[in-house]
Amino acid sequence: MKKYILAGLIISGLTIACNKDLDKTNPSYATLDKYFKNSSEMQKGTNAIYSAFHAGNLIGREWFFLHDLRSDDVSSGGGQLEVPRAQILNGATTSDNSVMNSVWRGLYTVIHRANTVIGSAPNVTDNDAVRDQCVAEAKFFRGWAYFELVSLWGPVPLYTQVVSAPDQFQPRATEDAVYTQIIQDLKDAAGILSATYSSAEQGRATSGAANAMLGRVQMQKGDYAAAKEALLKVTGSGLYSLMNNYGDNFLEETEFNAESIWEAVYVDRGDNSFDWNGTGDGAGTAQSTIRNQEYCPLAWRNLIPSNKFLNEFENTATGAAKTDPRYKGTVYETGDTFNNGADVLTDGMQNGNSSVVNGVTKKISWRKFMIIYKQSLSTASYHPGGNNQRIIRLAEVLLMLAECENELGNTGAAVAYLNQVRDRPSVMMPHYPTAQFPVGSKDEITKAIMHEKAVELGDEEVRNRDILRWRKKGYFTTDPLSYFRKNRDELLPIPQQEIDNNPKLADGGIDRQNPGY
Repeated sequence: MKKYILAGLIISGLTIACNKDLDKTNPSYATLDKYFKNSSEMQKGTNAIYSAFHAGNLIGREWFFLHDLRSDDVSSGGGQLEVPRAQILNGATTSDNSVMNSVWRGLYTVIHRANTVIGSAPNVTDNDAVRDQCVAEAKFFRGWAYFELVSLWGPVPLYTQVVSAPDQFQPRATEDAVYTQIIQDLKDAAGILSATYSSAEQGRATSGAANAMLGRVQMQKGDYAAAKEALLKVTGSGLYSLMNNYGDNFLEETEFNAESIWEAVYVDRGDNSFDWNGTGDGAGTAQSTIRNQEYCPLAWRNLIPSNKFLNEFENTATGAAKTDPRYKGTVYETGDTFNNGADVLTDGMQNGNSSVVNGVTKKISWRKFMIIYKQSLSTASYHPGGNNQRIIRLAEVLLMLAECENELGNTGAAVAYLNQVRDRPSVMMPHYPTAQFPVGSKDEITKAIMHEKAVELGDEEVRNRDILRWRKKGYFTTDPLSYFRKNRDELLPIPQQEIDNNPKLADGGIDRQNPGY
């Protein structure tokens, strides 16, 4: 049975006013000196972190948009794409962009709630095991949130304690300082978090998730030996295996499967509700994700697969020995069936732009995480869904290990990891080397890794950071983003609201704003 985590409503507010008569605490709010005194209260505070994580400001909506729009996986579905999203897609992001600002606020909300749990730990003495587990989960989320921030914005303010007064603003910290904190948090979390949970607690961060995240972080930082060490703890645990059917990684009925390492949990209550405020707080708040609505071929279809992505798949029409089955597991195209095979997708059902694949023009839409496989046209026209967002799965870990081994000079091991992913029973693509992808050198293996990650993990919010990492290493002859301008588009602009509100932002010697903005 699917289990989701409802956050305990923990509200902490700080009211600042020049008039001392207005500087009072609301007696209806729980304050830190009176709350988090036992393990039950700490558990509620920890649940509030999950609440912010899966809300609309982050995983439920704006997070997947921000990553996808900064990748070359997607194109605009048509004129219906909202202006702030089109700005990011076209490289015209401004410091007041609402999508970007929502993610920034959401990440610092996660950090604030994590700091609250971590800082309250000394007060909790009734159950050491629950206390330590809560702290480990909080450190995991703090590490994840800071990785999102540093990889998207570069130097950012670093808070490791609860902010309780208006003079506690922090300046932008160096990327090295932020990475040091991330790595320590994830290592601490991995040493305490449970490896598995009962069905009633599925969705909580595990030691496997912490080590997989640590591998991501170390690889992005450029420490491939440390990344390999962390990732081998995941594969060596014996807890994960590739699903026979590639498509099972994206269906509602196969959540928490053997390949899944970390998921954001959602529940469809059947009322088409969604938390448009993006906070995730409150027992009555919708627990759905809007992704199914945003990308669905029968709904808004705001983003579609890019032609570049679609033509990346091996196909017999372009000389490959076999057409990659993952293409059909990734996208819907005109002529495919949906609604449990009862209906056929047409051009007319799909709003907006067409695509060109191998010279053929047709309507193509995303399939991953969409639930029209079991929905009719009338139901799908507006339907926030309950399909969990998979954040990390084993296939990505194997492909990260392939990259680590290649960078460390172990080319044979790198190719073996690539072929392990291609050996999935529903895929069974020919082993490398192939005619199109020889693997006789490090450079050739790098190209095979880049190809394999694209077709295996397309639209799973991985490509953006791959581009950032590979661009630094000079692996692109032509930048994947047509608008890219060096010394500007590597990073997003610091939100204007942060610049206006944080008087200490530049006190550490780093400019308030990123170059080029």
